[in-house]
Amino acid sequence: MAEKNENDMTLEENMKALDEVIRVLERGELTLEQSFEKYKEGMELLLKCNNSVDKVEKELQILESEGI
Repeated sequence: MAEKNENDMTLEENMKALDEVIRVLERGELTLEQSFEKYKEGMELLLKCNNSVDKVEKELQILESEGI
């Protein structure tokens, strides 16, 4: 079985990964540089989550406008 590409992650998987990033940052055990890298990773995950939600909202609007 092939590994999932990071871009193929579901919304739920991205949210779980984001939650883990938050937990790591909250522990406060990282260096400043490591914290900054984790922060960037978290922001990228947040953007992916927002994009997924936006896509679903647009699809729902289309369905509603078509009366489905």
